[in-house]
Amino acid sequence: MRHHAHEVSFPGGRRDTTDPDLWHTAVREAEEEVGLDPTSVIQLGGLDRFSTIGSRTLIHPFVAVSETVPEVTIASPQEVEAIIRVPLAELLSDEVWREEIWGIRDSGPRALTFFEIEGDTIWGATGSMLRQLLAIVTDTDGSILGGPG
Repeated sequence: MRHHAHEVSFPGGRRDTTDPDLWHTAVREAEEEVGLDPTSVIQLGGLDRFSTIGSRTLIHPFVAVSETVPEVTIASPQEVEAIIRVPLAELLSDEVWREEIWGIRDSGPRALTFFEIEGDTIWGATGSMLRQLLAIVTDTDGSILGGPG
């Protein structure tokens, strides 16, 4: 990924003409990148759609659950360097999370979320998605899980 090399991110990619909808794009990409069995997850809903700052890519994030911890592996070494599992407790730690306001060309100030996890930093689009998901899970944003269908 030329725009986001060496950054922590969720699996993702562009919709293929054979994908019936964006949910199928998401599970296909997860299968291609980390070997996730699409039948092992159930779609709950989606997070807010947004455009990335650097590549100006429109993202449609989905949330899914599994009855067991999914088996994943590096299925696409050209796209995936490593798979990391971050405990929820670490993401919820006050010492891990921070927000910065950055002046972004053409759009003015924008809040960016950072999670300083052990050995790496999660930020950018992935940080934004994690922040919203954690706010929903902890009921600190007053919303319910909705979004892309």
